[in-house]
Amino acid sequence: MPSSISADRCPVLDPTLLGRPVHLLPQFAARLREALGAAMRLPARRRYWDAFDVDELEFTRAPSQDPLRWLEVEYGFGRASVAFERPLLLALLDWRYGRTATPPAGRDLGERVTATEERLALMLTRQLAEVLAGRVLAALGETAPMRELVPVAASAPPAGGWAIRLVLRAHGGERGTVWFALDQPLVAAILRGLLPPRRAQGGPSAEPLATRLAVRLEARLASKEMTLAALFDLKPGDVIPFSLGRADVLLDENRLFTAAVAEHKGKLCLTSFEDTD
Repeated sequence: MPSSISADRCPVLDPTLLGRPVHLLPQFAARLREALGAAMRLPARRRYWDAFDVDELEFTRAPSQDPLRWLEVEYGFGRASVAFERPLLLALLDWRYGRTATPPAGRDLGERVTATEERLALMLTRQLAEVLAGRVLAALGETAPMRELVPVAASAPPAGGWAIRLVLRAHGGERGTVWFALDQPLVAAILRGLLPPRRAQGGPSAEPLATRLAVRLEARLASKEMTLAALFDLKPGDVIPFSLGRADVLLDENRLFTAAVAEHKGKLCLTSFEDTD
């Protein structure tokens, strides 16, 4: 897979992904980024997100080194595992309870995880996961109500799998990352939603390539050998006698068939085709 795919970059594609609309993932990333920004400004959510803006969003590989705490969400059409970098989660916690949007300098990030921090991670994971699900369903044209999402603790996803990297910037300038690790069914659903719409029912269907590819065939009806002297002796009105046997059917000077020559309504036609050895 590409190392990263965003709305601002041109990825180098993995040949194993050719045939899938991976080149359209920046479009999905741009729409998801817009949807997340709008969701963070909803009145009911501003007390959590008002000090933060979406800075970057891209498809990339799941992290393999950072010690993250993952929460998994089951969509019915796939699973996403969500993880907040600890400094970002603590900054969100500080903002929610009326302090600053940035942890104090030198804060010990190894401090004990509190129940309040865990509850906040669950709530924010559910909010972000709902936006992701909404974008996937919208792309698929689904109108059924979305199932209730219940994040649960999960182990780290396989390293190198598909992931969405969301970078938030606090108004003070500090940045933090949220990861969405996607399983294969969820990736397939996203890619399926990026496919162009099918032709309307009853419309013209695409014909097989073999019926649309035109080739030029030539028929050599007869050939006759004669000396150069006899050729130079020809005068207007002379007749060169020929006897028609089977004609050669050529494609770019390569003989494909032989065919019998017949007359039909004043035209010469070829019939009784036979493959050449």
